[in-house]
Amino acid sequence: MFVTGLVLAAGASVRLGEAKQLLPYRGRTLLDATLDLARSCGFDQLLVTLGGAAERIRERADLTGVQVVENADFSTGCGSSISTAVRVVDARADGLVLLLGDQPGVRAADVRRVAAATTPLAVCRYADGLGHPFWFARAVLPQLRVLHGDKAVWKLMHSGRHPVTEVPVDGPVPIDVDTRADYQRLLAGEAP
Repeated sequence: MFVTGLVLAAGASVRLGEAKQLLPYRGRTLLDATLDLARSCGFDQLLVTLGGAAERIRERADLTGVQVVENADFSTGCGSSISTAVRVVDARADGLVLLLGDQPGVRAADVRRVAAATTPLAVCRYADGLGHPFWFARAVLPQLRVLHGDKAVWKLMHSGRHPVTEVPVDGPVPIDVDTRADYQRLLAGEAP
Protein backbone atom coordinates (compact mmCIF):
# COMPACT_ATOMS: atom_id res chain seq x y z
CA MET A 1 0.00 0.00 0.00
CA PHE A 2 1.01 3.58 -0.70
CA VAL A 3 -0.07 5.80 2.20
CA THR A 4 0.04 9.58 2.44
CA GLY A 5 0.29 11.21 5.85
CA LEU A 6 -1.15 14.69 6.35
CA VAL A 7 -0.26 16.79 9.39
CA LEU A 8 -2.53 19.80 9.93
CA ALA A 9 -0.52 22.77 11.21
CA ALA A 10 -2.03 25.79 9.47
CA GLY A 11 -4.16 27.16 12.29
CA ALA A 12 -3.78 30.66 13.67
CA SER A 13 -3.88 29.49 17.33
CA VAL A 14 -6.51 32.09 18.17
CA ARG A 15 -7.52 30.52 21.49
CA LEU A 16 -3.90 30.19 22.61
CA GLY A 17 -2.78 33.65 21.52
CA GLU A 18 0.53 32.53 19.97
CA ALA A 19 1.69 30.02 17.36
CA LYS A 20 1.15 26.71 19.12
CA GLN A 21 3.17 24.93 16.45
CA LEU A 22 6.27 26.67 17.86
CA LEU A 23 5.65 26.09 21.56
CA PRO A 24 8.65 24.48 23.28
CA TYR A 25 8.21 20.75 23.69
CA ARG A 26 10.90 18.25 24.64
CA GLY A 27 13.71 20.55 23.57
CA ARG A 28 12.21 21.40 20.18
CA THR A 29 8.82 22.65 18.99
CA LEU A 30 5.43 21.05 19.34
CA LEU A 31 5.20 20.67 15.56
CA ASP A 32 8.67 19.05 15.45
CA ALA A 33 7.45 16.40 17.89
CA THR A 34 4.41 15.64 15.75
CA LEU A 35 6.45 15.58 12.53
CA ASP A 36 8.92 13.19 14.19
CA LEU A 37 5.98 10.91 15.01
CA ALA A 38 4.72 11.19 11.42
CA ARG A 39 8.17 10.38 10.00
CA SER A 40 8.33 7.27 12.19
CA CYS A 41 5.10 5.95 10.63
CA GLY A 42 6.76 5.13 7.32
CA PHE A 43 4.40 7.14 5.11
CA ASP A 44 5.19 7.04 1.40
CA GLN A 45 4.34 10.74 1.17
CA LEU A 46 4.24 13.18 4.09
CA LEU A 47 2.43 16.50 3.82
CA VAL A 48 2.08 19.34 6.31
CA THR A 49 -0.24 22.30 5.92
CA LEU A 50 0.98 25.71 7.04
CA GLY A 51 -0.89 28.97 7.20
CA GLY A 52 -1.05 31.30 10.19
CA ALA A 53 2.62 31.36 11.15
CA ALA A 54 4.05 29.76 8.01
CA GLU A 55 7.14 31.93 7.69
CA ARG A 56 8.17 31.50 11.34
CA ILE A 57 7.46 27.76 11.20
CA ARG A 58 9.64 27.41 8.10
CA GLU A 59 12.44 29.19 9.99
CA ARG A 60 12.21 27.18 13.22
CA ALA A 61 10.70 23.74 12.55
CA ASP A 62 12.49 20.81 10.94
CA LEU A 63 10.58 20.21 7.71
CA THR A 64 13.04 17.66 6.35
CA GLY A 65 11.31 15.02 4.25
CA VAL A 66 7.99 16.86 4.42
CA GLN A 67 6.11 18.45 1.53
CA VAL A 68 4.74 21.80 2.71
CA VAL A 69 1.29 22.83 1.49
CA GLU A 70 0.44 26.48 2.13
CA ASN A 71 -3.21 27.19 2.92
CA ALA A 72 -4.09 30.83 2.32
CA ASP A 73 -7.62 30.19 3.67
CA PHE A 74 -6.42 28.76 7.00
CA SER A 75 -8.68 31.10 8.99
CA THR A 76 -11.81 29.34 7.65
CA GLY A 77 -11.02 26.13 9.54
CA CYS A 78 -9.14 22.88 9.09
CA GLY A 79 -11.49 21.79 6.30
CA SER A 80 -9.74 24.26 4.02
CA SER A 81 -6.34 22.80 4.92
CA ILE A 82 -7.53 19.30 4.11
CA SER A 83 -9.15 20.31 0.82
CA THR A 84 -5.99 22.20 -0.19
CA ALA A 85 -3.65 19.33 0.73
CA VAL A 86 -5.72 16.62 -0.96
CA ARG A 87 -4.99 18.30 -4.29
CA VAL A 88 -1.31 17.31 -3.98
CA VAL A 89 -1.78 13.75 -2.70
CA ASP A 90 0.29 11.40 -4.84
CA ALA A 91 -1.74 9.67 -7.56
CA ARG A 92 -0.45 6.31 -6.27
CA ALA A 93 -1.89 6.81 -2.78
CA ASP A 94 -4.31 4.17 -1.56
CA GLY A 95 -5.41 6.59 1.10
CA LEU A 96 -4.54 9.28 3.58
CA VAL A 97 -3.93 9.35 7.33
CA LEU A 98 -4.88 12.64 8.98
CA LEU A 99 -2.90 13.82 12.02
CA LEU A 100 -3.10 17.01 14.06
CA GLY A 101 0.06 19.10 14.28
CA ASP A 102 -0.62 19.88 17.94
CA GLN A 103 -1.13 16.28 19.11
CA PRO A 104 2.30 14.70 19.64
CA GLY A 105 1.01 11.92 21.93
CA VAL A 106 -0.37 9.76 19.12
CA ARG A 107 1.53 6.47 18.79
CA ALA A 108 2.97 5.28 15.46
CA ALA A 109 1.62 1.76 16.04
CA ASP A 110 -1.90 3.16 16.31
CA VAL A 111 -1.39 5.18 13.12
CA ARG A 112 -0.39 2.01 11.29
CA ARG A 113 -3.42 0.14 12.65
CA VAL A 114 -5.80 2.88 11.46
CA ALA A 115 -4.14 2.88 8.02
CA ALA A 116 -4.67 -0.89 7.79
CA ALA A 117 -8.46 -0.56 7.99
CA THR A 118 -10.34 -2.22 5.16
CA THR A 119 -13.21 0.28 5.23
CA PRO A 120 -13.18 3.65 3.43
CA LEU A 121 -12.98 5.51 6.77
CA ALA A 122 -11.38 4.67 10.08
CA VAL A 123 -10.93 6.48 13.37
CA CYS A 124 -9.32 5.65 16.71
CA ARG A 125 -11.64 4.56 19.53
CA TYR A 126 -9.84 5.59 22.73
CA ALA A 127 -11.04 4.76 26.25
CA ASP A 128 -12.78 8.15 26.47
CA GLY A 129 -14.03 8.59 22.91
CA LEU A 130 -13.15 8.89 19.25
CA GLY A 131 -10.06 10.77 18.12
CA HIS A 132 -7.32 11.24 15.56
CA PRO A 133 -5.70 9.84 13.55
CA PHE A 134 -8.27 9.25 10.81
CA TRP A 135 -7.96 7.07 7.70
CA PHE A 136 -9.52 8.04 4.37
CA ALA A 137 -9.31 5.52 1.52
CA ARG A 138 -8.71 6.78 -2.03
CA ALA A 139 -12.44 6.52 -2.85
CA VAL A 140 -13.17 9.17 -0.20
CA LEU A 141 -10.48 11.67 -1.26
CA PRO A 142 -12.75 13.53 -3.73
CA GLN A 143 -15.09 14.30 -0.82
CA LEU A 144 -12.18 15.77 1.14
CA ARG A 145 -11.62 18.29 -1.66
CA VAL A 146 -14.89 20.04 -0.81
CA LEU A 147 -14.64 20.22 2.98
CA HIS A 148 -15.45 23.47 4.80
CA GLY A 149 -15.16 24.51 8.41
CA ASP A 150 -13.57 23.06 11.51
CA LYS A 151 -15.59 19.89 12.10
CA ALA A 152 -15.92 18.84 8.46
CA VAL A 153 -14.09 15.51 8.80
CA TRP A 154 -16.22 14.59 11.80
CA LYS A 155 -19.36 15.33 9.80
CA LEU A 156 -18.06 13.09 7.01
CA MET A 157 -17.25 10.34 9.53
CA HIS A 158 -20.76 10.48 10.99
CA SER A 159 -22.61 11.03 7.70
CA GLY A 160 -23.36 7.34 7.13
CA ARG A 161 -22.16 7.62 3.52
CA HIS A 162 -19.27 5.20 4.13
CA PRO A 163 -18.56 2.29 6.45
CA VAL A 164 -16.30 3.37 9.33
CA THR A 165 -13.94 1.17 11.33
CA GLU A 166 -13.36 2.22 14.92
CA VAL A 167 -9.87 0.98 15.80
CA PRO A 168 -9.57 0.25 19.55
CA VAL A 169 -6.68 2.15 21.16
CA ASP A 170 -5.53 1.91 24.76
CA GLY A 171 -5.69 5.00 26.91
CA PRO A 172 -7.41 8.36 26.58
CA VAL A 173 -7.51 10.56 23.48
CA PRO A 174 -4.06 12.22 23.32
CA ILE A 175 -4.05 15.90 24.27
CA ASP A 176 -4.25 18.33 21.41
CA VAL A 177 -3.20 21.85 22.29
CA ASP A 178 -5.81 24.54 21.75
CA THR A 179 -5.48 26.54 24.97
CA ARG A 180 -2.81 27.39 27.53
CA ALA A 181 -4.44 24.86 29.89
CA ASP A 182 -4.10 22.12 27.23
CA TYR A 183 -0.42 22.99 26.83
CA GLN A 184 0.14 22.86 30.60
CA ARG A 185 -1.59 19.45 30.75
CA LEU A 186 0.63 18.20 27.92
CA LEU A 187 3.77 19.41 29.70
CA ALA A 188 2.60 17.95 33.03
CA GLY A 189 2.34 14.53 31.37
CA GLU A 190 6.01 14.58 30.41
CA ALA A 191 8.45 12.44 32.30
CA PRO A 192 10.58 14.54 34.69
